[in-house]
Amino acid sequence: MDYIIGVDVGTSGTKAVAFGEEGEVLGEHRITYPILNPQPHHYEQDPEVLFDAVIASIGGVVRATRQHIPGSQLIGVGFSSAMHGIFAVDNENRPLTHCIIWTDTRSMPFATQLKDTPEGASIYRATGTPIHPMSPLCKLAWMRSHMRAVHSSAHKFISIKEYVFYKLFSRYVVDESIASATGLFDVHRMRWHAEALELAGVPAERLSEPVAVTCPFIGVQSHFAAQMGIDPLTPFVIGGSDGCLANLGANVTRPGDVAVTIGTSGAIRMTSEAPRTDPRARTFSYVLTEKFHVLGGAVNNGGIALQWFRDNFVAADHHSKTSYETLIASASRIPAGSEGLIFLPYLSGERSPHWNANAKALFFGVQLHHHKDHFTRAVMEGVVFGLYSVGKALEEITTPIRTIHANGGFARSTLWLQLLADIFNREVVVPDNVEGSARGAYLVVLKALDRLADFSAIDVQGSAADRFEPDQARHQQYLMNFERFERLYDKVKDEF
Repeated sequence: MDYIIGVDVGTSGTKAVAFGEEGEVLGEHRITYPILNPQPHHYEQDPEVLFDAVIASIGGVVRATRQHIPGSQLIGVGFSSAMHGIFAVDNENRPLTHCIIWTDTRSMPFATQLKDTPEGASIYRATGTPIHPMSPLCKLAWMRSHMRAVHSSAHKFISIKEYVFYKLFSRYVVDESIASATGLFDVHRMRWHAEALELAGVPAERLSEPVAVTCPFIGVQSHFAAQMGIDPLTPFVIGGSDGCLANLGANVTRPGDVAVTIGTSGAIRMTSEAPRTDPRARTFSYVLTEKFHVLGGAVNNGGIALQWFRDNFVAADHHSKTSYETLIASASRIPAGSEGLIFLPYLSGERSPHWNANAKALFFGVQLHHHKDHFTRAVMEGVVFGLYSVGKALEEITTPIRTIHANGGFARSTLWLQLLADIFNREVVVPDNVEGSARGAYLVVLKALDRLADFSAIDVQGSAADRFEPDQARHQQYLMNFERFERLYDKVKDEF
């Protein structure tokens, strides 16, 4: 039996998923790793730790698949990875820094200064990446001022996936999808953007060569192939970003369909045949291919907000924390709207639609009758309100949302999904497999191997595992809270 591995290099871990020829999941293997926080506003990861996780996750799923399906043959490996990370390597191709990841806000002063200028607006229109500290453009500008020796001496500035492919194939390449999320890549001309490069102080030759997401590489370094238990001639397809591949993996390609993901962060994304930016710069416009663009917005505070609340304020014994299932089950008994309790979820600043790294979290409307379960539900509602803000901005520049396709870990929770349906007032569809990014990587391999004529040629979503319909009474209650949610941000934003 032939199979393909989709590798998803995420913020909290790397997962390798084995897919059969019809897209069925045969097995998976996950390796987790930490986020480093050496000082306030600095969030980093060790490139070597992430590289080792990629090798270990692939090796783990190869061994598991061959054990359960004797005679199975790996025909390709495709990659998805998180966006916005960047680090420097020296002339010996060794990391000079840790990878500065998307949550890092050290470049906030530069981003704030650039954001509302004509130059910032021009760069956003060309690159589709909003001006924000997450952007590698802003991170490079910060390095230029605060790490001058590294900035001037670095051989290359790369992301984690670029490092993986360099170590495996001795070539610096970046897929156009990851490049399009750097703030340095012209999404209209599909090349590095001169104006942004000048601002970052980095010429194009110090970045990787952009290639199509379907670009295959053959000839894995033999010692790494041995560690993974694969043939060195197995094709490795570079793939794309996690956001773009999540849309592809969920088959969210029709007008009016959106994909919503809530993991550590959250995102809502719609596809388009051409790049499209927002006059108010609230949304992004990223690339999968020249004919497949992903529009939307990411919020900083998804599941991490619930994790923060649980870990800091929910009683647990000394041996284990209260499970999310228990926490959410208790919150489900609270009425929609949390009896007037509203949560602005900006624990780590915010990206879309505000792009305000200074934003802070806030509970509003606290009264004596509110208890732990009210606060839990308000946290969840606040996260979805943040996504709803982005969805409304998307509808202004594209088309009305028709159906929401849920993917990611939150799609296993009934309350999260019903909140999404009720707040958006739209049907929510959950596919049989909710790990969209790895499935998107699998599809890219099929395309690269000429086993798929076009990304729209196969219905990869399959039958829906579940559907959630909105409740009109709850929607009206949420709408009142949401309107207050938006007014609260406008009233307190200057205090941040």
